[in-house]
Amino acid sequence: MMAILPGATIGILGGGQLGRMLALAAAPLGYRVHVFAPEGEAVASEVAAAETRAGYSDEAALARFAADCDVITYEFENVPSATVAFLEALKPVRPGHAALDVAQDRLSEKQFVEALGGRTAPYRTVETLAELEAGLAELGAPAILKTRRFGYDGKGQARIGSTAEAAEAFASVGGKGLILEGFVRFDAEFSILVARCPRGREVHYPACLNVHEDGILSRTTIPAEGIDPGHLDAATALVVRIADALDYVGVLACEFFATENGPVFNEMAPRVHNSGHWTIEGAETSQFEQHVRAICGLPLGPVGLTAPLVEMRNLLGDSSAEWGRILADPTAHLHLYGKRDAVPGRKMGHVTRLLPQP
Repeated sequence: MMAILPGATIGILGGGQLGRMLALAAAPLGYRVHVFAPEGEAVASEVAAAETRAGYSDEAALARFAADCDVITYEFENVPSATVAFLEALKPVRPGHAALDVAQDRLSEKQFVEALGGRTAPYRTVETLAELEAGLAELGAPAILKTRRFGYDGKGQARIGSTAEAAEAFASVGGKGLILEGFVRFDAEFSILVARCPRGREVHYPACLNVHEDGILSRTTIPAEGIDPGHLDAATALVVRIADALDYVGVLACEFFATENGPVFNEMAPRVHNSGHWTIEGAETSQFEQHVRAICGLPLGPVGLTAPLVEMRNLLGDSSAEWGRILADPTAHLHLYGKRDAVPGRKMGHVTRLLPQP
């Protein structure tokens, strides 16, 4: 495969902060970026050379977009798989639609991972209230009821503390196309980021120890202290198998629960990931530059830490107003995403700190 050389145009489907940071990473390598996003706020477009505002089903707009691009990627996993499949007939799309087909459906995702030897939370599919009640009888409570598609950052899910809460939970998440997950007792949550190039070479970052609040990532620290190194190695090996099975190109992130019996797979994100934002300052090559390198067929970069301890915190809602205090901290690196409305729970930015002691 011929490399896509600097000077070429990278197309990005999606206009959010991940696309923004991809564009910022592409520029120093000499690439031009063209963002395709529906109407609405698209902060990635502010740092791109070109933008197309159209719906993901607008084939005429997609064709014009593809004609201007040399390679195409996406910055979030809810881009319709059909959109990616349409574009693949016109230009290289990396990763391809196969990764979306798996990641967009929680049932497909779990079955795919289990077939590769991974362990997931116990689960049952749910289409009716009777099936939910039967699933709770088998898996017990507490449990989590989730939509099979389009859930993220705690959206599209309901925690069930007892069978008496079943009907309310069932109604709250739409009442169809659901999956019930049994409760997993875990000591910590962590993620593994792997980058894979078109020829199959892979590199992986150190495991990231994550803390969530209300279903949204709050803090990531590296190294992932307190987790059995053997369990981290097992999780990394599984992510590599996932990437190989999908013939994946780009950065792939997978989240896990750390249990006394080993890692339990939670979910995958076929894109750069929030838990990897620390890599901008905290790793020798950021996940965003690494993704650009991978999709363009360039050599992958080194992934070592630049400090003994790296911490990343998300700035949610009006916490982004703390920018003055953060800038006064010599250990802090501030990233604001340019979003206008600081509503509660919205990711407005992040701050990374490089610290001397783990």
